[in-house]
Amino acid sequence: MQTIGERLEDARKQKGISIREAAESTKVRGEYLQKFENNQFDLGLSEIYVRGFLRTYSNFLKLPPDRILNDYASLGHGELRPRQPNREVYGRMDVSVASADARGDRGASPAAETPADNQRSQPKQSRSRTNLPSAPLVDPAFALKALKVVGGIVVFLLLVWVVRAVYQSVTGTDMASKTAALPPVVTAPAAEPTITLIALDTVRLKVVLVSDGRVLFPDTNLSRGQTQVVPKPGPVFITASALENVAIEENGRRTNLRDQGFKGYDRVKLGQ
Repeated sequence: MQTIGERLEDARKQKGISIREAAESTKVRGEYLQKFENNQFDLGLSEIYVRGFLRTYSNFLKLPPDRILNDYASLGHGELRPRQPNREVYGRMDVSVASADARGDRGASPAAETPADNQRSQPKQSRSRTNLPSAPLVDPAFALKALKVVGGIVVFLLLVWVVRAVYQSVTGTDMASKTAALPPVVTAPAAEPTITLIALDTVRLKVVLVSDGRVLFPDTNLSRGQTQVVPKPGPVFITASALENVAIEENGRRTNLRDQGFKGYDRVKLGQ
């Protein structure tokens, strides 16, 4: 079975067209087309650009674009892969552990002390003695006064705590009754996400919800410069008579489908 690149290359050669001619006709860089024919799809671009360029090139070569894109998806492109741990991190951890071990070896010196060193390091005890009688450290009268002051402070704090507790219980009851009398607060529903379709030239557009096929914007002609705001509750399909004449604005970001390689009558999926 031929690969995607082999089918593209065979179709181009059968038409007798060079890569440069194909690039001029499709408005897609020749290096991208060459990578497609070499089965190299990592262009450093987002997934929507790669799929758009593949569809444009398939249409140009009269190959079924849906089959080409399905084969491309079966290769697993665009899927997130678990990131492998960096070997440099493990290398730094090994160096840190080795440095810590080396410092531990150098620091293990207490066992080398001798009894003589211990005797020299001990402070000499004073041999002087006194025959003076020992006196109490605190005056009993001062201690009694301090005890009375501390007791008064404790009693005052207890009175303050009781008064505060009574006040809070009374005010809490009043607040609860007032709160119960207030009407419930009605929260406004969150705004539904939307997209804005901008006609760069005369074009016929239709927007359908992917999940259930619901029509969000019927098949309608838009004149040049005309805009249309369409709700976007989820991923949508945008079908246009000329995709190169359509620009999409979402979350303040504008995207021209012409710059992504889309043109002619086709359908593009917006959203995951």
